[in-house]
Amino acid sequence: MKLAVIGTGYVGLVSGVCFTLNGNHVICVDKDEEKINKLNRMESPIYEPGIEALIEMNLREGRLSFSADLKESVRRSDIVILAVGTPSLPGGEADLQYIEGAAAEIADAMEGYKIIMTKSTVPVGTNERIRKLIASRTNHPFDIVSAPEFLREGSAIRDTLHPDRIVIGLDNPQLEPTMRQLHQGFTENIFVTDIRSAEMIKYASNAFLATKISFINEIANICEKVGADVTMVAEGMGMDRRIGSSFLQAGIGYGGSCFPKDTNALIQIAGNVDYEFKLLKSVVEVNKDQRFMIISKLHESLGSLRGAVIGIWGLAFKPNTDDVREAPAREIVEALVAEGATVKLYDPIAAANFRAQYDHPQLRWCGVPEEAAEGSDAVCLLTDWAQFKDIDLHHLSGTMRRQILIDGRNVYSKEQIEGTGLEYHSVGRPQMGGLSGYSPVAGAV
Repeated sequence: MKLAVIGTGYVGLVSGVCFTLNGNHVICVDKDEEKINKLNRMESPIYEPGIEALIEMNLREGRLSFSADLKESVRRSDIVILAVGTPSLPGGEADLQYIEGAAAEIADAMEGYKIIMTKSTVPVGTNERIRKLIASRTNHPFDIVSAPEFLREGSAIRDTLHPDRIVIGLDNPQLEPTMRQLHQGFTENIFVTDIRSAEMIKYASNAFLATKISFINEIANICEKVGADVTMVAEGMGMDRRIGSSFLQAGIGYGGSCFPKDTNALIQIAGNVDYEFKLLKSVVEVNKDQRFMIISKLHESLGSLRGAVIGIWGLAFKPNTDDVREAPAREIVEALVAEGATVKLYDPIAAANFRAQYDHPQLRWCGVPEEAAEGSDAVCLLTDWAQFKDIDLHHLSGTMRRQILIDGRNVYSKEQIEGTGLEYHSVGRPQMGGLSGYSPVAGAV
């Protein structure tokens, strides 16, 4: 099949590249000509493990191309996939201006029958609005399909090629064979439903996963007060097949481009039909509060943070991505700066993106994690990059001004901490380590 994918962000680029792997010819379209030029040089504008190798392979084999010409790309395609952003408006609603703008351009470009497939996350009823908008601008026939994505940044290619399920929302049953053929080889678990239900499945899925994260973080906070270990609690809970072990990792909360946006949007969707989604409002509130647990633990160990030197490990909202949107690190760093601390930051991939959004004279940008720790009063681990697990904590302790390690992702085991001299704090686990003496080190900043 011939596809045009409108938008080359995470969803559009990964989807477009992966659709070439089952024999389709794909044009990825974006208005940003600089981004298109970069892609034609086989350089990805996003950080996603494995994406550049797939771009190069499919460009060379002629199944993939990139263009800023939406009109020509639509004319050459059988299926047009909408994968543009739907960011949050100040009130939490999804901003549909980009998807409606793209739909209008598609309508104006049509010269015959097209299938318009929406992969962007959109509120319930949006595809009906898209249908009306396109119908108002063209007399050519078309069908609308909702096919929400469920990929995770950092594992987006694997999630696209080997999904748990594919959800297809249709109102024309004759399209089902075409949709199954399009996704051939990905999974046999294809769930076909109506369009409104497909739109709701995406929001409901992300809201439920966010709920699990906030729930286990609340359990972690109780564990700290009663002396239980949240990792053991989560493991025991996860053995129950009704619950499952995924998304039961306590920490400093969720971030990124999906969960914060989609939970707020679903609260607004409910509000628009006069329903107060009390549970989801609490999930969001818990998540906002959880990140500041890092600040509280620093106060417990250091008292005032004015003049303190704090090392930060990890700025991305999760490992294996350079995405800092809604990352807990942003508010934590801003709070540290506001309290007068000098903050030394390190992230293996996301530092440039973070710095582009937020910089300050009190920030020091570091090239390796050890540099961020050297001379610091405390180190706070905010993103569980694999490299942090292998750091020599015994050596690290000797380079710090005060030996305090706040592990916001429960990366380290008791065996790794014992004997290091670190005063170690994690999330929902009994305090490990315990030496907190003051050991001045030259070159504090």
